[in-house]
Amino acid sequence: MRGSCRTPPAAPRTHHAARAPAARPRPARTSTKATTMSVFHVSLFGSDAAPGTAAEPFRTINRAVQAAHPGDTVQIHEGTYREWVKPVRTGRSEDRRIVVEGAPGEARPVITGAECVTDWENVGGTTWRAVVPNSLFGAWNPFAIEVEGDWTVYGERTAPRKHLGEVYLNGMSFYEVTSRDAVDAPERRTEDYDRWTGVAEKVRRPDQTVYVWYAEVGDVETTIWANFQGADPRTELVEINVRRSVFYPEVHHINYITVRGLELCQAATPWAPPTADQPGLVGPNWAKGWVIEDCDIHDATCSAVSLGKENSSGHNWAAERLDKPGYQYQLEAVYSAFHIGWDKELIGSHVVRRNHIHDCGQNAVVGHLGCVFSRIEDNHIHHIATKHEFYGYEIAGIKLHAPIDTVIEHNLIEDCTLGIWLDWEAQGTRVTRNVMHANARDLFIEVSHGPYLVDHNILASDVALEGHSQGGAYVSNLVLGVVANQPIIERPTPYHLPHSTRPAGYAAIRGGDDRYIGNIFLSTVGEDAFVNPPAHRRISNGTDLFDGHPHGVEAYLAQVNDPSKGDHERFEGVALPVDIRLNAYGNGAPAYAAETSPVHLGEARASLESDGDALYLVTRLPQALTEAALRPVAGRDLGRAWYPDQAFENPDGTEVYADTDLLGRAKDHATPYPAGPLADLAVGESRTRVW
Repeated sequence: MRGSCRTPPAAPRTHHAARAPAARPRPARTSTKATTMSVFHVSLFGSDAAPGTAAEPFRTINRAVQAAHPGDTVQIHEGTYREWVKPVRTGRSEDRRIVVEGAPGEARPVITGAECVTDWENVGGTTWRAVVPNSLFGAWNPFAIEVEGDWTVYGERTAPRKHLGEVYLNGMSFYEVTSRDAVDAPERRTEDYDRWTGVAEKVRRPDQTVYVWYAEVGDVETTIWANFQGADPRTELVEINVRRSVFYPEVHHINYITVRGLELCQAATPWAPPTADQPGLVGPNWAKGWVIEDCDIHDATCSAVSLGKENSSGHNWAAERLDKPGYQYQLEAVYSAFHIGWDKELIGSHVVRRNHIHDCGQNAVVGHLGCVFSRIEDNHIHHIATKHEFYGYEIAGIKLHAPIDTVIEHNLIEDCTLGIWLDWEAQGTRVTRNVMHANARDLFIEVSHGPYLVDHNILASDVALEGHSQGGAYVSNLVLGVVANQPIIERPTPYHLPHSTRPAGYAAIRGGDDRYIGNIFLSTVGEDAFVNPPAHRRISNGTDLFDGHPHGVEAYLAQVNDPSKGDHERFEGVALPVDIRLNAYGNGAPAYAAETSPVHLGEARASLESDGDALYLVTRLPQALTEAALRPVAGRDLGRAWYPDQAFENPDGTEVYADTDLLGRAKDHATPYPAGPLADLAVGESRTRVW
């Protein structure tokens, strides 16, 4: 239960009822050949002058991480800690990590970037005013800093300029308004405009939209007005965010850190485009080998978990200099980062798993360059960018650039503006066994050359899949929304040597070089899912958007082998080949004209239904589904991505197999299974728990 800010300084915050940890004997030091490992304890009832034992714990987490060496563990006892934890010492290897975790057997401790504000004055009706000294913020006053940077969009049909500040009532974030008068008479919002699809979108939590704030920043103090809608901020828990991050090093190459079993929240994180420094609420800050697991991470103004790039390879130069497009600065960032050590030995190989990440303004997980060789798995992600307080082209539940050899597996992503957006250099990337629904869009893969594999997913939103790339393989997915595809000639992007960050070349996105095998398409939405899409974007409920592409490599080579044309001219106007076979189409969804063995189901239905914490796939499928059966697809069945000339492989270079269904069940390589993400998808009516 949450309570009042008016508690003694040493008492815990009201996320959980907290108690002083029982005195324990000093832990024995465990000797190994490499090091002597210690466990340090942190408690709200401790002292930073103490030795950090269970009996005499530290008071702050920062004091503990300063004491920790490779192999050591920091255990945080329950309560609320108001600090930005800044690790200063690197772990050394997978088996000599520095672990920071919640104390076993206790309520999850909270680390927040917010501070309580209790001195509120009523100024009429349900509006209150607080005056906060700027010294509370230090050099980072989020109420003075706008959401701004490369690829933010302000202007007609977008939100007015907003700031990084936030007001919370018992943990609920408010909405910023742009004038003092608007605080007194806020309008309840029930519908907003999705800037990408052009579709009117229902506001997820309309009753919260009348809780609003406005601030004016002076030289020595910041004045905040807020409408509490009848609550008394002097007796409720009212907080404002004051810190940029919650668990984030200030320097690079703090490696092999584990963050486990914590609640991390309320950080004033800035806009995080791929052409800027990308700080998050929590993250490694350009390092290797972090594990972020079993945490509740929420209320980042922009991005929660950052696996992003650093500052020296560019920081919002397109917005600041106005001399070159952001695309060009992003291209330069790839090469700049490579020259300063962007490689597998120094960067990436992170794990983000079993976290609950929600209520953030831009991303749950973000990362350009720093996300390479990583795994993002078993997370529940929701309510990302659904407040619609600001807009830009870098918003998604998971937004990664250059996710080389990165695996995104078994995540539930719902109620987001966009589910997963892989932008540039999705090479060796795999998106497998995820469930996405109730998003404005589910999966967007942009200007990448592959090879990437998308298999055994449920894509259930009206806009299910946008593959504005080439070199992809879509295998055994259930697609309940529209599919879109378009060439992007004007923005050539790099590709790399296999399983490496070393650039190998770059090329324009001609479209094609895609494989669609064993998928089920059941959408009835059609082109109406978009409003005024670009003229060259193809939109379909099926795969007929590839009509005109040659079916197979031999057909493509026959078209370009014209000796009467020059080296460049013979490729003009010839689309890259595709491999499309054994897909099932319901409700009139159209198949690619040259498809091998398409199966038309006629009327078929599938939907996702929630029941408490469970999510069920409810289907009604005809007998014709049995005709769409195939053995598990292997890398050898997919050929090679055209421009990188790379096989479909696991990150370690072994052959990849799409042989594990959505529920984690292994498929026998010699046995045919029905199309779609479930090994036992049944004819007739069925209801299967998928989360």
